[in-house]
Amino acid sequence: MVSTVTSTNDTTAAAAAMKKATGLNKDDFLRLFVTQLQNQDPLNPQDSSQFITQLAQITEVEQSYNTNTNLQSILTQSNNMASLSAVSFIGKSILAPGSQISHQSGSASTIDYNLSSTAQTVTITITDESGATVKTLTQGLTAAGYASLAWDGTNNQGQPVTTGIYNVTVKGADADGAAFSGTPLIRGKVDGVEMGSSGPVLTVGALQVPLSGVISVKGGA
Repeated sequence: MVSTVTSTNDTTAAAAAMKKATGLNKDDFLRLFVTQLQNQDPLNPQDSSQFITQLAQITEVEQSYNTNTNLQSILTQSNNMASLSAVSFIGKSILAPGSQISHQSGSASTIDYNLSSTAQTVTITITDESGATVKTLTQGLTAAGYASLAWDGTNNQGQPVTTGIYNVTVKGADADGAAFSGTPLIRGKVDGVEMGSSGPVLTVGALQVPLSGVISVKGGA
């Protein structure tokens, strides 16, 4: 029953959109067709093949509008399902690519990252919102894959930094000294969901993570 109502609404919407764009829909054409037949000169009747061709053309146009409307309806339903799915992430711990870290003054933070290959050394650079370097961390031999490094929350002068959002870059160097980029990650507990223009966005404290970017989910923080 719901499907029938939805289908009827979609068809009606398509017909309305077609009439708005072209000034005519299939029903209008059929009424015009009947009126012309009723008022044609019996001694010089209209060529019915032309009417059939025109009817076929306008039917094809209407079908195109119906298809577009149905696709839009499917897309809307898909977005609604994605939004409902995103809500289920609240309270769970996620891991996702992200070049920012939310730091609380006076506490330590963990920087998660991923390496595409084994690195002899890893250099992690933490910068503030203006792009100024706050802290440079280094790590020795690190295997390819996921890894992490603790940051004590101080700058290069050993002074505690203020609460805020900091940017993170990860660079690795292989056995030949060739540099390559690592992927910084966001790990944290989801505390909310926002509906962005490109889909649901999860909030992890002050950070935002697109639902499509989530790598893993755990039941707890």
